[in-house]
Amino acid sequence: MDRQISRVAIIGVGQVGAAVAYALILGSVTDELLIVDIRAEWRDSQARDLTDVAYAHGSRTRVHAAGYREAGQCDIVVITAGSKFSYGQTSLDYLYRNTGILRSVVNEMKPFRSDTILLVVANPVDLLTSLAKELSGLPPSQVLGSGTFLDSVRLRGLLADKAGIAQSSIDLYVLGIHGDAQVAVWSTATIGGVPLDKAALPCMATEADKASLARECRNQSRSIVAAKGATPFGIGSVVSSICTSILQDRRNVRPISHFQPEFGCYFSLPVVLGRTGVVQRVPAGLSAREQEAIVKSAQELKCTLDRVQEQY
Repeated sequence: MDRQISRVAIIGVGQVGAAVAYALILGSVTDELLIVDIRAEWRDSQARDLTDVAYAHGSRTRVHAAGYREAGQCDIVVITAGSKFSYGQTSLDYLYRNTGILRSVVNEMKPFRSDTILLVVANPVDLLTSLAKELSGLPPSQVLGSGTFLDSVRLRGLLADKAGIAQSSIDLYVLGIHGDAQVAVWSTATIGGVPLDKAALPCMATEADKASLARECRNQSRSIVAAKGATPFGIGSVVSSICTSILQDRRNVRPISHFQPEFGCYFSLPVVLGRTGVVQRVPAGLSAREQEAIVKSAQELKCTLDRVQEQY
């Protein structure tokens, strides 16, 4: 039987969207890559430029400009469209501008194909993913956010550098609400399968050491965004990984934003990713303090979500 052609659409091809597209092409993750942007001339130029990338690297991915309705019929739709946070802009202005953009693009794509996976990358990612579930009409398991995947990768890398250990030997997650409220989950961290507290790493000997590294992880993201407006290459890489897990039904465990029915909103905990999206949730094994921090931030997010939904 012939293999079914895979199709991924990217909504918004600015700095982040273009980096996502670049990563997908280099990895030959999908057969077809649809480029969608409200700026038609920009969209068409990005599609031509990215086509050259595919040719240069011998990628199987074919790139073309497309509209919203065509995008809604793809296997995966990646939403990167959103405004940048500007100096002097209030957080509330930024929030309402991006929720308006999300509402517009999701409505333009409806009705979605019944098995489409919707992956939200734009910030604030947990709130926007929560709204996308309500707007799209898709099952919750098929609406995902990039969440704290990149933060988890970054924290593992920072620990690997300090400890002189390969990053692949470290199992460590950042979970919860992406941003200032995210939680580094040290209670389940392991080095080569050995619990971190028993690994006796000099660089992680105290709680202060752990807090310092988690703070460095958050600050690194802030410093990149302050300098260039986004973290396009990092997020492009993790989105490529997420799409690969889905399209190839790999069943990888990833810390991504998904629906938490007990809170009525989205945030990151580990899940098994496959062709249908979230195949199953994975117990996070949080300590009481970690659980308390995540619950508090989730309740605050739900309050904000309720306020946003009252505006529409």
